[in-house]
Amino acid sequence: MSVWEKSSTARVVAPARPRKLSKVPFVELADGRLQGVVSSGSDIGRVYVSSVAAGTYAFACSTNNNRPCGGAHGMFCNHIRALVDEAVLQYGAGRVARYLKVEVEGGEPDAYAVTSAMVVARPAQGDTSAAAPVFSRFLRHLAYLELAPTTAPLPEMQWFPTTRAVA
Repeated sequence: MSVWEKSSTARVVAPARPRKLSKVPFVELADGRLQGVVSSGSDIGRVYVSSVAAGTYAFACSTNNNRPCGGAHGMFCNHIRALVDEAVLQYGAGRVARYLKVEVEGGEPDAYAVTSAMVVARPAQGDTSAAAPVFSRFLRHLAYLELAPTTAPLPEMQWFPTTRAVA
């Protein structure tokens, strides 16, 4: 076990490349899925919660209030394609491919190669049950942006263990 695995904190991995947050403001590799929030191309007030399951590539896409995406009928919609593109920018194509268990031929994959390999496998449309927790995490991240810069501890983070003994 490495030192960071024994620690109560996790190291922060820098993005593979900088990305613009206007189209896909939130992307994560978590819970056995690539998942995130994607802005609507037609309505500035609407976002979609999209996900692709590792291994099976089962996909889901719905609005933040659980209405199904009109483009995700039997195949990846543009929201899911944008999510994969931004995940590759954030984490790197190799890491995304490994996490999703995508077999890509050739050298270092890119977003197109990762998406194409999943499409060839003919993924099924999955359920949207993960949408609520993903959107909730996104909103929690947004709440941190509203806080004033400070070095004082945040009350919700006080459950982290400290290095000094408490009497």
